[in-house]
Amino acid sequence: MIRNKMIFVWLSMAVLLVVLDLWTKQIATQSLTLYRPVELTQWLNMTLAHNYGAAFSFLSDAGGWQRWLFTVLAAVVTLVLLVWLIRLPTSEKLTGAALGLIIGGAVGNLIDRIINGYVVDFIDVYYRDWHWPAFNLADSAITCGVIILLIDGLLLSSARRQS
Repeated sequence: MIRNKMIFVWLSMAVLLVVLDLWTKQIATQSLTLYRPVELTQWLNMTLAHNYGAAFSFLSDAGGWQRWLFTVLAAVVTLVLLVWLIRLPTSEKLTGAALGLIIGGAVGNLIDRIINGYVVDFIDVYYRDWHWPAFNLADSAITCGVIILLIDGLLLSSARRQS
């Protein structure tokens, strides 16, 4: 019973993330003009961008085949992470939360890629003339999830083994 409850919590977090991600992308699409920055602070713009590639627009100009490659890849990775999540012991709460973040982010971007053929990005962080590649809520969730997995796997799990 507790195991099912934790899986429900982690998957609910992923679903909430997908909803928020798609909602923010819809707002950005309706409110912003493609590639026209709207300055919010001295280090943050909202800039609507369409990413036809993967992270950092990798393979974005490859001619269209990459859409299907990244769609299949995201679907397979999501299924693998779901299996991992379902088999995860209930004591691994941090890992479960990390997997929920990654799954939610992956599904948000996967839906974009299936429907639009690209991922909607709109957050533009910069310093002077240097801009980090535009990203979205799903990308942030994936990044946070991976960082949590790394911290848990590299630092916390070794501390648990030593105690």
